[in-house]
Amino acid sequence: MAQQQLRALAAALLTVSLAGCGADQTEAAASSNPGTTTVTVFAAASLTESFTTIGKRFETANPGTTVTFNFAGSSALATQINQGAPADVFASAAPKNMAAVTDAAAPATFVKNQLVIAVAKGNPKGITGLAGLTAAGLKVALCAETVPCGAAARTALEKGGVELIPVTLEQDVKAALAKLKLGEVDAALVYRTDAKAASADVDAVEFPESAQAVNDYPIAVLNGAKNPAGAQKFVDYVLSPDGLAVLTEAGFQSP
Repeated sequence: MAQQQLRALAAALLTVSLAGCGADQTEAAASSNPGTTTVTVFAAASLTESFTTIGKRFETANPGTTVTFNFAGSSALATQINQGAPADVFASAAPKNMAAVTDAAAPATFVKNQLVIAVAKGNPKGITGLAGLTAAGLKVALCAETVPCGAAARTALEKGGVELIPVTLEQDVKAALAKLKLGEVDAALVYRTDAKAASADVDAVEFPESAQAVNDYPIAVLNGAKNPAGAQKFVDYVLSPDGLAVLTEAGFQSP
């Protein structure tokens, strides 16, 4: 009986020893490969292409860091942040929406953007300016006035003295552009950068009133960021020559 007890005790000690070795190996592996850190960025829909490129380049420049994005209308993003959605960085298409975020720290304007009239390739309706959008039977998409592209569109229309009733009001610029690409509307007031990104499918008609409705884009680290150090690095990268080069190539203007 004593021999059986001794054997059981020896087996138990061996198991504990092996488990300890496993734990030591796991800790050593974790020490040598701590894994990735994540930077969560909430950004205006019009930044989708540019920030996706910037995010990839940032990850290459900062091994072990992953950038995740939430792209949507700036007003919707501000609401989500204020309701507690986890975000480290907020990049808005207008200062108004940045100001609505209660925990944004020291936002910096990094680019500007302005509107164009997006039309089908070849401009089959012959649209040359804002006044042309009021032609009988013409279907136009705008962004809702609660989002920056819609507010800018309303300002431009007022400056041009044009009264326009759109067939649809969309919650972000990508949705307005999608209506045109699907053939559901004949024209859409969108940012120059979005028309450029979709140049395979649409043409852009410039109009002078857009110069009076330019949007500033601010970016900020959020006070409640789970990864404040990573967030600041990302903001710094956006503001760096490399980051600004991507934005300029996309059609954004210097602030």
